[in-house]
Parts: sequence; structure tokens; C-alpha cells
Amino acid sequence: MDRRDFLKNTALASGTLLMPAFLKPLESLAGPQLSGYKKLVIIQLSGGNDGLNAIVPFGNDIYYQKRSTIAIKQPDIIKLNDMQGLNPSLSALKEIYDQGWMSIINSVGYPNPDRSHFRSMDIWQTGSDANQFLTTGWIGRYLDANCQTFKPYAAIEVDDTLSLAMKGAKMKGIAVQDPYKLYQTTREPFFKDLVHDHSDANLSEDNLGYLYKTMIETYSSADYIQNTSKTYTVNALYPATQLGNQLKTVSKFINSGLQTRVYYVSLSGFDTHVNQQNQQGRQLKIYGDAVAAFIKDLKQSGKLDDTLIMTFSEFGRRVEQNASNGTDHGTANSILIYGGKLTKAGIYNDAPDLAQLDNGDLKYQIDFRDVYATLLDKWLNINNSQVLTKNFAGLNFV
Repeated sequence: MDRRDFLKNTALASGTLLMPAFLKPLESLAGPQLSGYKKLVIIQLSGGNDGLNAIVPFGNDIYYQKRSTIAIKQPDIIKLNDMQGLNPSLSALKEIYDQGWMSIINSVGYPNPDRSHFRSMDIWQTGSDANQFLTTGWIGRYLDANCQTFKPYAAIEVDDTLSLAMKGAKMKGIAVQDPYKLYQTTREPFFKDLVHDHSDANLSEDNLGYLYKTMIETYSSADYIQNTSKTYTVNALYPATQLGNQLKTVSKFINSGLQTRVYYVSLSGFDTHVNQQNQQGRQLKIYGDAVAAFIKDLKQSGKLDDTLIMTFSEFGRRVEQNASNGTDHGTANSILIYGGKLTKAGIYNDAPDLAQLDNGDLKYQIDFRDVYATLLDKWLNINNSQVLTKNFAGLNFV
């Protein structure tokens, strides 16, 4: 395979690498150290997590009427107030909640909701209206708005592929599952030759010049990420799960001083149409145990006050269970926020209204983009109208 074919056909086209900002080849990407650098960690629960069986409205009799066999039994619920409590599989989060490091935002959604996994995830990742189709993600547009000052590693997804949320028109985040493996890959002779010698490329060609610049930035970013992150060793204990390992990697990046503003991780397995209790319970335990370990680790290292964590899923489930002891695709859902500097910890707003439904589904009370607007305005220090399709008022959890 020659260089031209390599560039056109390899993983460079898969979205796993970063959008070029047209930097000089191989220049150092390390900028000045920033004190109090605020970080945002996004955790995506893929498949449509059932929010009603995660943050359980046990104080509402309708919940038990609609879910005769899959409702969480009251004695098992970890009660947070007289109306809502945690699924027992989220027991690790009770201490986090009691410390004031957790905020639960109920009934989050958007007008005219879509029940397709792919379309609804696109809406959440782009921050679009239901009838609007965007090709850039909300984090990607945040990067675009700061492209003159941000480095390519300003947003990192701890995975092998890059989500739409992280893709902008001018900049993209970078997908890094293992910083050392990425570094090794970019130091392979063939990769190095392509970076240092591209005289046979027609850089005016639409895609080829873009790909060469992408490789140059990837080469430099891999060096910076590896050499910075290796200066810190995570000593905290994390569960031996994929999400546990991802959040352990994020901890390493944060504590080593990596100048990254946004981190993105995901956990799948929440499409629970059949026998929901066991399947969701397993996934919630993986989630809760990993998040609790991560938050305690950040608290111990003094980084929790400068870190905000948001968990979302592309939709909730229908209020009434189906005939297979599961739940079908629904609409509004809960969003979970964690951090050391929450201004409104605990349960942020009223529990979901199970009496006033829209054809069997929850009516949303908070637009998810008001959550994004809060993160942008109050945490990432950018006016949300520069990133979202219009200006949103935001909330008061931070």
C-alpha cells in the first residue's frame, strides 16, 4: 500500500483522530500550566437507561400500578427523600449524595422527542432541535469557538472512536483508549515517514492535505499526552470494569496536569426490553461503583472542586412496563451531575409527574440544552449562544 492509499483507507477516516488546527509540524503542543483549570467529564449511558428504575419515585403509587413486576420493592430502595430513592445497585452513590457531591435533575428532555436510538443520540450529542439535523457536536462547536487558543487535546474521548458530540467544523477531540499505545502507533516507522515526508502529496487535494495535517497533529498530541500522563500514577482502587478503567484513565489525565477541558466516556447495555431488572441492575452497579471510585479519587487528590461530571442517556423508558418484564423506548429522563462545588446538591426539581403523561410517556420539564447552557456559561466560560442553536437560560446547579 502506498502513502496515498494508506491515508485514504486507514483509521484516519474513521473519526478516531483529531481535526487539524493547521499547526506547524511537530511543534511542541505544551502550553503554560493553568491553575484551577476546570474540567468537564461526560458519561453517556447508551441504550436508553430507565430513569424511573434508577432514581425510583417510590412515593408515587402510580409507579407500582404501572410496573407490577419490575418496580423496585420499597424495602430495597435507598431512600433520598419521601418521594425518590436510588436503585439498590447504585448503593455506592449514597455516600456521594450525602456528601453533597451529587445533583439529580428530573424530567429532562426536549420537544417532539424521537424514540430512535440513533436519532435521539444525535439530538443529544449535537444539541439540535428534533427536526434539525446538525453535522457538528456541541462539544465540537465549543472547541471551534476557542480554536485560536485551544490545542487539539482540549477534548479527549477515552475510547477507540470519536463520538459526534466531539466533532466540530474546525476542530475535533481526540480518541485515546491507551496513551502509550497511541504513542507507540505514531512512532511506527511508516507513520513517522508519512509525518516527516509528504512531498509526494498534493496538499491542495480536498482530503489528502487534511489527512496529512491530521497525522502531524496526532503525532505531536500523542507525544504530549503520553509524556504528561506518565508523570502520575493512580493509586486509588477502581472496579475492574471497562467504565472503571476509563474513569481511572481520566483520573490519570486530570491529576497529571493534562490541559484538557472535556473528557467523554460511555457505558452501553441499557436497552432493556426484556427482563429489565437483572440487566439494568448489572449496568447500574458498574456505573455506580465506577463513578463513586472516581469521585472519591478526585476528592483525595484535591481535584474534585475543579471537576464537574454529567451523566445522560438518549431517552428514558415508557412509564408502563411491557409484556416481557421490560420497558420500551420513552422520552424524558434524569440527568445526574457530580462535583465538589455544586450550588444545589440533592434532588434539583420535583419528581417526574406520573399522572400527566403524553400518550404513556413522561412530559419533559427541563430542556436538556438548559443543562448544556449551564455547563457552557458557568463552567466552560463561554456564552452558550456561541455553541447552541439559540440562547438558553440555564439552571442553577453550579
